[in-house]
Amino acid sequence: MIDFKGSHYPRDVILYAVYFYVRYAVSYRDVEEILLERGVRADHSTLNRWVVKYAPLVAEEAQKRKSATCRSWRMDETYIKVKGKWTYHYRAIDRDGKTLDFMLSERRDEAAA
Repeated sequence: MIDFKGSHYPRDVILYAVYFYVRYAVSYRDVEEILLERGVRADHSTLNRWVVKYAPLVAEEAQKRKSATCRSWRMDETYIKVKGKWTYHYRAIDRDGKTLDFMLSERRDEAAA
């Protein structure tokens, strides 16, 4: 578990800011503005320190929790209704039944899936 001891901000705020910066192509000043809209005042230089310190730790923790998948996998195709429209739902599943990836498509296109 990541240690947030000594932080001046709650753990959730730090993780939210780091996630937002890493996941979306935004600047530190944009993240600063997003946090300000939620009532949190954090300077862009503080956000930089959080990303430098916590992003590698979050990535390492996520890598530990990532489960292994089998080398053998199959494609599952289903026709489902999404918001009133019929759609093809493709799933790549491994031998143990874990979903590896999925795709929704209006047209039947196995090659693209």
